[in-house]
Amino acid sequence: MQDQLKALLDKARTELSATKIRADFEAAKARYVGPNGSLTAFMKQMGSLPKEQKPIVGKLINEAKTTLTGLLENALRAIESNELAAQLGPEIDPTLPSPDALAGTYHPLTLVREEMCRILAKAGFNVVEGPEVETEFYCFDALNTPADHPARNEQDTFYFPAATRFGNVSRKVADEKYLLRTHTSSVQIRTMLKGPPPIRIVSPGRVYRRDTTDATHSANFHQLECLYVDKNVTVRDLKALLDYIFASLLGKDTKTRFRPHYFGYTEPSFEVDLSARHLPKVNKEWIEIGGCGMVDPTVFDAVGYDSSVWTGYAFGMGLERLAMLLYGIDDIRYFYQNDLRFLRQFA
Repeated sequence: MQDQLKALLDKARTELSATKIRADFEAAKARYVGPNGSLTAFMKQMGSLPKEQKPIVGKLINEAKTTLTGLLENALRAIESNELAAQLGPEIDPTLPSPDALAGTYHPLTLVREEMCRILAKAGFNVVEGPEVETEFYCFDALNTPADHPARNEQDTFYFPAATRFGNVSRKVADEKYLLRTHTSSVQIRTMLKGPPPIRIVSPGRVYRRDTTDATHSANFHQLECLYVDKNVTVRDLKALLDYIFASLLGKDTKTRFRPHYFGYTEPSFEVDLSARHLPKVNKEWIEIGGCGMVDPTVFDAVGYDSSVWTGYAFGMGLERLAMLLYGIDDIRYFYQNDLRFLRQFA
């Protein structure tokens, strides 16, 4: 029987090495280890052997079975490799030039953000960023937003469950509620708590509010806010900077105006309007673009600044709003759809 098993293995080795497709492999496998296979026939003979021969023959059959299983596995791996190679096609020469001649580009929101940061860098502002997960202290309390303010309702703000804890928050606010920041003004508080004035920062970033998505609203969008704190800072300084920014971004014919408004963290506070008839797809004489004002003394008290010594201004605006004006885009949803037909227009 030893010679018969050796002959069976030699035959299997030759046949399986020549097998190239899965159907031939399955047929060969059935001929050897199937219910009516050659090796199966040897195993069936075990019952008719004398008791003293069974251990010897059983060992020979098990060794043959192990060898045959290895031959079958090797043959199957080779067939799978050939199938994968057929799917992938011919080998790629990495030294060949790319067939795609289309150049990549920045997202329009990135273009506007970087341009605004460049403009403000010329005026001495440094870019500072902060976490998108905030606490009520940084997002509301330190910004003079009372506990009963509508912005703090769960209908307006995305709060985390009470059991959630994050490691990037200082101990004094470790027991507060966590939320997705509703504005990048929280970065202003973090910056002022790190050291004394003078401070001149711009803080761009993503913010979140419970807005219903439509052509002009989104539950997540991008803001850019500025803070300047020093001695003898005035509203005139604020107006001069805004005139410089929008003339640089939208053209020298762009003018700004202030309208009285209310923000909890600035006093006095203003809405900022732009003269807009020279902009694409705009038919109004003036359009609202953001909010601004002089930093409220209550905010200085929250960060330990002496409001009798220091004054400052702050302003903020939406980057989507700026991009829509700059490029003549009439629907905010285009920014988030990843449509290459839209994005390639900014290459």
